[in-house]
Amino acid sequence: MKPTRYQELEKNFSSKVVMVIGDLMLDNYLWGSANRISPEAPVPVVRIDSSSSTPGGAANVAYNLCSLGAQVTVCGVVGDDNDGGLLRLILQEIGIKTKAIVVDPGRPTTVKTRIIAQGHHVVRTDWEEISPLDEKIEKMLLARVKEQLNRCDAVILEDYNKGLLSKRLVGQLIRLCKAKSVSVYADPKFDNFFSYKEVMLVKPNLGEASRAVGASLSFEKNLEQAGATLREKLKCEMLLITKGEKGMSLFDESGHHTIPTKARKVHDVSGAGDTVISTFCLAHLAGASPKEAATVANYAAGRVCEEVGVVPITKENLHEIIIEHNS
Repeated sequence: MKPTRYQELEKNFSSKVVMVIGDLMLDNYLWGSANRISPEAPVPVVRIDSSSSTPGGAANVAYNLCSLGAQVTVCGVVGDDNDGGLLRLILQEIGIKTKAIVVDPGRPTTVKTRIIAQGHHVVRTDWEEISPLDEKIEKMLLARVKEQLNRCDAVILEDYNKGLLSKRLVGQLIRLCKAKSVSVYADPKFDNFFSYKEVMLVKPNLGEASRAVGASLSFEKNLEQAGATLREKLKCEMLLITKGEKGMSLFDESGHHTIPTKARKVHDVSGAGDTVISTFCLAHLAGASPKEAATVANYAAGRVCEEVGVVPITKENLHEIIIEHNS
């Protein structure tokens, strides 16, 4: 993609309004150094120098959209706890609307804590409750969506299998968006994979797509046929399968398009899938063709993989990698 074409698309980003619905998380980081092994067990002792917190899961998708200039509302559930309060505060300070977030006193806020030593990811701890939402909370969430939907150009459904996007709620949300002529872009997990039907885009990774078709898609010859079959079964406009260091495969009405990775040096793949769906959605809303949107998303994912930890793509970073690859 030529930088001038990307700039044409980017001019439209700020006028787009997107609602992200899904599993909200708080990503905590403990940064330090490890210079010795513990005498208590064969594990490194990490001396912590600093800590930080950022939006994770569906909240990171919203963060990516906001960093690219879109107007963003996030909808999901947090606990009635300090972590939930911190996550909402961080999102508000970024400029993301949080009125559609429901507080559920019956479950904790999902928190992932990563310990990073000398730039290397040492260990991660997860604090979460993955049981389905209480029916009362689910109805409250659906009501919040209805309040905000008229203002939206698109909805992203971001499923991390943490209990929010049940088959019932996914079906209700898709029907609601159809009634309002709002495009849906879905990032599913395997459990409810085939609930995400008749949407604009479905974006699984290679492992999720393989499980959905019941066969290994390690080779392009398998992938081309399986991807077309999967798109037909989902009845979606576009299917985008992410393949890690091998890039992406896009399936649309014109066929199969292979898009090679643009990462210059991979440090950490955390959050790359969030970046892909947010960037694809926004570029597509801004007027990009499916292949152009996938190309922009691929550049964005390559750029965030060069950073340690979950970080959003920014306009500046996206400009930089597009210019470098096309100069």
